[in-house]
Order: sequence, then structure tokens, then C-alpha cells
Amino acid sequence: MASSSSSATSSNDNKKRYQYDVFLSFSGEDTRRNFVDHLNNALQGYGIHTFKDDERLQKGKEIKDDLLKSIEDSRFCIIIFSKKYASSTWCLDELVKIMECQKTPDQIAFPVFYDVEPTEVRKQSGSVGEAFSKHTNKVVVWKPLTKNVLKKAHARNTNKKLGKWRKALKDAANLSGWELKNTADGHEAKVIKLIVERVSLELRSVNMGGDENLVGMEQRMQDLDPYLEIGLDDVRMVGIKGMGGAGKTTLARAIFDKLSIDFEGKSFVEDVRENSKALLLGLKKLQEQVLRDVLGDKSITISSVHEGTKLMKTMLCGKKVLIVLDDVQLETSRCS
Repeated sequence: MASSSSSATSSNDNKKRYQYDVFLSFSGEDTRRNFVDHLNNALQGYGIHTFKDDERLQKGKEIKDDLLKSIEDSRFCIIIFSKKYASSTWCLDELVKIMECQKTPDQIAFPVFYDVEPTEVRKQSGSVGEAFSKHTNKVVVWKPLTKNVLKKAHARNTNKKLGKWRKALKDAANLSGWELKNTADGHEAKVIKLIVERVSLELRSVNMGGDENLVGMEQRMQDLDPYLEIGLDDVRMVGIKGMGGAGKTTLARAIFDKLSIDFEGKSFVEDVRENSKALLLGLKKLQEQVLRDVLGDKSITISSVHEGTKLMKTMLCGKKVLIVLDDVQLETSRCS
């Protein structure tokens, strides 16, 4: 048993650590200030670390090496296909790199067909074909063959790049994703919620891998299910008691990671006993953390514990939230 756990831990330690959870590939010309901004904010609100490049190079310039490195350093890539996406060499080069990374076991790409259909991307037809023709019209084929080696080499290189772009578009269109007009009746907010939920589930599976491999962890999580009663329209308070070093925090964190996707807001407050020692100042700090985490607003400040209590009652009322208070010292017992 211990040998199996050690092997699993070693396997997890050897896995690549990604700098970003999600890389967003999009045409800034027609999606940056609407769908992409809303999606990015929603992902970040769930604690998902995104890479969203807002400094696109001017037309005609090559994609930066550090941007390609950011794709390699992202566990997931979300490609937002829009009418002008295929007109950008920048986007197409990104897409080629994304599809290369997609071949690795750990990285996954999800397409979002914003205002185009999958078949348009797959076959470079319709508005996608019109956008892509910007590049095909630049290809010059000389007949009869000229002796100008540079011109011939340029034609070969351009055709090779077009071939890579076409293949990347076709392969990406075949991936499982979301077509906006045929998902959630075309409601952008609902589609964004579905995307965030899917990414959160994937990340939860990845992040929980190590905890689930700990001896007995899965069984301990299952033992708590009857007490949690997820799905009931009710307020539940569950305590986990035990001796120091028994794994209470690890169990609480694993349950938090597993369940948080089902809640509107979430907060995991660590070291409550230690942080509350500063009396009212410590409690005020803890209240601020809960409000900031649950409401997704890092600018929230409170002047007193009394104000914090009132804000919690008014701003969290009616919301479905999950809050874990770790290392709480009660009069007769300690629980996580």
C-alpha cells in the first residue's frame, strides 16, 4: 500500500508544472472588448490563472517567441473563432502552436465558435474563407517557371505556411467545444458559465490527483458525503475534528476542490486560529478575505468587525457559497 502511494506521488512530482491554467487565443479586433473580456473575468473569478495577450503586434509582424512559450506553459487553451480570426497571421501561428501542444497528454484545447460555424473553420468557407483569402491572395505562382530562385523559394515557403494553417484550422474545428448560437440558446453569459465549469472540472481532476492517491483519502471523502448533503436548499455546517497531523486540512482542501464548482462563491480561509489572535483586527482581516473571495472583488475593505458582519449578511444573503475555516480553536475542541 505504501509502495503504491509512493509511486503515485513520484509520478505526480514528475509531471510538468504549468505557469498558466488557460491560454486565450482570439482576434482582438472583434472579440477582445466583449466576449473575451467577459470570459477572462469569469475564469479569473473562479481562481483560474489565464494568459490573455492584450498587446497584439501590428499587422505584418511576426509572433513573439515568448508568446509561443506562454502556450507551452498553459495547461488548457481556449480558441475563440470569430469572423476575423483567420485574417490574422498572429492568430494562425498561435493556432499551429496550440495544435502542436494539443498532441501532448497533459494539454487540452477547446474551441469556441463565436460567430462562425465549425464547418466554416474546418473547410475555410463562408466568412472564415473570406478572412483566410487575405493570405492566399498573396501567393504568387510564376508561369512559366522563372530562374529567380528567391521568388520560387518564397512561393514554396508561403504555400508551406498556408498548409500548416489549413491543417490547424481543420484539426481545431474537429475538437469538442462550444458553438455559441447552438448552446444555451445563444446566451453569452450562460455559455461562459458552461466554459468556466468545464475548465474548473478539468483542473479539479488534475489538482486532486495527488490527494486522491493518498492512502484512504477517497474513502474519507466519501464518508463525509452524508453529512454534506449537497443539493439540499439549506445551510450546512460540518466540523472535522482530530489530533494534530491527522490530515484534517488535507481532507478539507480536497473536499473544497471537489465541491467548489457547484457554488456561486467560495473561500478557503487558512490558519484561522493564528490569524484571529490579533482580536478584532484579526477578525476584520478574515472577514475581508471571505468577502473578497466570495464576491470576487479584491478591493473590498471594511472598517470594523461590525461592518464586516453587516456586509456578510446583506451581500451574501441568497447566494450559494462554500466557506472552509481551517484550524478553528473552540473552547472544548479544535476542528478544521
